Amino acid sequence: MSTILATEHLTRRFNSVVAVDDLTLSVEAGEVFGLLGRNGSGKTTLIKMLTTLLLPSAGAARVGGFDVVREAAEVRRLIGYVPQALSADGELTGYENLRVFAALYDIPRAQREARIRESLGFMNLIEHKDKMVKSYSGGMIRRLEIAQAMLHHPRLMFLDEPTVGLDPVARESVWEHVAQLRADYGTTIFFTTHYMEEAEHSCTQAAILRQGRLTAIGTLGALKAATGNPGASMDQVFTYYTGDTVDTVEENSAYLETAAMRRATRKLGR
Repeated sequence: MSTILATEHLTRRFNSVVAVDDLTLSVEAGEVFGLLGRNGSGKTTLIKMLTTLLLPSAGAARVGGFDVVREAAEVRRLIGYVPQALSADGELTGYENLRVFAALYDIPRAQREARIRESLGFMNLIEHKDKMVKSYSGGMIRRLEIAQAMLHHPRLMFLDEPTVGLDPVARESVWEHVAQLRADYGTTIFFTTHYMEEAEHSCTQAAILRQGRLTAIGTLGALKAATGNPGASMDQVFTYYTGDTVDTVEENSAYLETAAMRRATRKLGR
């Protein structure tokens, strides 16, 4: 396999706060790479740098061999991005949202209709394409946003807390579609989460962030073995490398998830 993403001493400061601290990692093409950490650990800041939305304070990152600062346009052609915050427009239909993104991705006009139908079909949204997005469930909105991000057939898909605020059934549906995206298109998946069971079931590689610093990286088997207990759960692995319990992480996340869902509901006009 070839390396599709690599960082070297990547750092981002906000005044005196170091959000991402001297981070070096690499991701091989075809992996499902999970970035684990509590809220405020630097996960979203890292993704924003890797997707060219935020400039690093120091260090470097390359996606598909292109520098995220000097060759940002080339990087954007290779990636899809589903942010944690809502990106779909509730006042448009699902189909209309995809038309907007097809234009943003500069997909040739002759190919747009076929790409839109392909993405809608892949995400099982054909029958809902003419409905206003504000009438969609949370899981349907997430699937639409993945459909938006896959329109241009990206080599690497970034998903920032893709199942935050969703019920267990909707979360499972999202992950089934993400797994199929990798299987059918060979897309590399880079996602962030504070749900350890998602890492357990979905990752081929994982990294753990704590206060902006990388505390561990490797296959799930290697991370578990390093704890001295090869049968450890990812909850136990997370605690071993960070000193934080998953209960604490999820308690701190509950308020933020509720707030995020309320903001999303207001934006969709419900």
